[in-house]
Amino acid sequence: MAKLRVFNFLSLDGYFEGRDHDISWHRHGVEENEFAAQRLRFKSVLHFGRVTYELMARYWPTPQALENDPAVAQAMNRADKIVFSRTVQNPTWSKTRVLADNIAEQIRQMKQAPGHDMTLLGSGSVVAQFADQGLIDEYQIMLDPVLLGEGTPFCKGLRHRLDLKLTATRVFSSGTVLLSYQPR
Repeated sequence: MAKLRVFNFLSLDGYFEGRDHDISWHRHGVEENEFAAQRLRFKSVLHFGRVTYELMARYWPTPQALENDPAVAQAMNRADKIVFSRTVQNPTWSKTRVLADNIAEQIRQMKQAPGHDMTLLGSGSVVAQFADQGLIDEYQIMLDPVLLGEGTPFCKGLRHRLDLKLTATRVFSSGTVLLSYQPR
């Protein structure tokens, strides 16, 4: 069975993105880049909501991304990707397919089928929807030592309380802390 993991940056005041989808506040240094490149070696199918997908698709396939962070850019571009959207019709980022309807049921089916694990990046409303339906097996949160004051809250729209069990931590020299949780 495949597992669904969420990987997200989070500010100390609970935002996964700042105003206007800004993520420039995330302290993504050498250690974090090495961690990201290592995680991408595991051939997880990457999942995105539309907004996160559009942000990522504008950056990772560019020469700038390949120059700034070649290992992560190459892995992101090689990965199979799914975008949950009713408006994206013809995705331009390589190896991307669109799921528009019954996305929770389609994830349930993917989890039951043999294949690679899945990683949902960003995509707060999709995270909330999947969390409410008990579809997420692990939450990996990169907690950044920054207060944004405003932005998009993590799991905005979550309808049910979800108790989590801490399974691992890692502290980066930037002050960012990786927290891994599983639902209880």
